[in-house]
Amino acid sequence: MFSEAASKLKLHPYMMPSANLSEPYTNPDGISRAACQYCAFCERFGCEYGAKADPVVTVLPVALKTGKFEIRTHSQVRRILHQGGKATGVMYTDVTTGEELVQPADIVVVTSYVFNNVKLLLMSGLGKPYDAASGTGVVGRNYAYQVLKGNAAGFFDDKQFNTYAGAGSLGVSLDDYNGDNFDHTDLKFIHGGSISISQTGMRPIANNPVPGGTASWGAEFKANSVKYANRFLSIGGQGSCMPFRHHFLDLDPTYKDAYGDPLMRLTFDFEEQDRQLALYLSGKCAEIMKEMGASHIDQLKELGPYEITTYQSTHNTGGVVMGASPDTSAVNTYLQMWDAENVFVVGASAFPHNSGYNPTDTVGALAFRASEGILKYRQKRRKPGLTACGEKLPPPFRASSERGAFLLRPDAAQVLLRSS
Repeated sequence: MFSEAASKLKLHPYMMPSANLSEPYTNPDGISRAACQYCAFCERFGCEYGAKADPVVTVLPVALKTGKFEIRTHSQVRRILHQGGKATGVMYTDVTTGEELVQPADIVVVTSYVFNNVKLLLMSGLGKPYDAASGTGVVGRNYAYQVLKGNAAGFFDDKQFNTYAGAGSLGVSLDDYNGDNFDHTDLKFIHGGSISISQTGMRPIANNPVPGGTASWGAEFKANSVKYANRFLSIGGQGSCMPFRHHFLDLDPTYKDAYGDPLMRLTFDFEEQDRQLALYLSGKCAEIMKEMGASHIDQLKELGPYEITTYQSTHNTGGVVMGASPDTSAVNTYLQMWDAENVFVVGASAFPHNSGYNPTDTVGALAFRASEGILKYRQKRRKPGLTACGEKLPPPFRASSERGAFLLRPDAAQVLLRSS
């Protein structure tokens, strides 16, 4: 229905790229996965059939078999230890005992998601903290989000759908209103967003759609809840999000975590750019929904202030952005820190802004790029006497502190900490 309607409107729909398997498959590493069952429990859950291309299934078993990879569970890394422009290891807390331990390392790869990547660098004194007032500094700058409010909901009196079933990336998308693919004349925003319809399996309690104007309780609410339980479709816009000087991440001066370290503080709100983009995408979604024959259509009328009580997206980006200069970026194109040559910070934290797509594929590409940089760095810096790659890490040792400075053994940086 979506493809037909979009094509009639002279748009260009295409099937979403998906890692769901249509038949059983064994990959070159010998990992076998089952075919997707479209079981309706895909959206935010592990796969009981093993059909998802999840690292738990496809990557970690291969790494573990090499004997060169260790997963140290119940460990919270809190500091990257460094001296003279190089990391010497990490300090972490064993959360089962509260003991603080130091793990020496020749290379440290930070892969702890946007917010914790930034927090680790700030807490470790790596990179200059961003200051919004002056516009200087790099760690914490260019925080961006995803504008996901531009959607349209359609209620059908004469059609019924099996929306309780689905898969992780079952859907159709179009890019006619993404980036610079369309005329921006007289529009009050730059960039754009993708528009898609997807079916991941609507959970019956979390999803209870009723047409706008329905009472929020009582007989009418119950009747419409039952009527439209399987007669509802949603077309969504995934809009880009531009960086602003006053959007950033820093350490909260008041609130602390369980270890007494500051929590991350997010300074962000939707701008007029975001409001205009959301309204535009919502209108385009509604046009497609109308062509699909919906009996009633609800669409965004106004994008209010940013709030975190309603789930919107985990597409947080920025804070440790990549670039060509240490004056405006924290890492180079290999995601290697300018201020610590053996620290690589991987993830969407490297994005200078967020585009009208899910960040996942780009994050994966950057991970490959960082891996290339790590291998080049290791080869360039390897010297006689250093521990050969693949030997087991030396055991961690207790962290002692004197006026807050962790003391390392003289040989603490003589091993490569690696995960493959």
